[in-house]
Amino acid sequence: MQTEKIITYLAMGVAGLICLLFLLDLVAGIFGRNIAMDILFILGGAFLLWQGVETIFELR
Repeated sequence: MQTEKIITYLAMGVAGLICLLFLLDLVAGIFGRNIAMDILFILGGAFLLWQGVETIFELR
């Protein structure tokens, strides 16, 4: 596998974990009740996931 694909998959994995972590925080309030921060981190992680998918399609 090419290095670019490995790095892209790793970045997508980290972005997915960030989305999941802050979604759980939004629901359960693990780190506090800062809703704006949770939503912004979820949107940022979702954007990185989308960019990763587009990059994987382009690397084919």
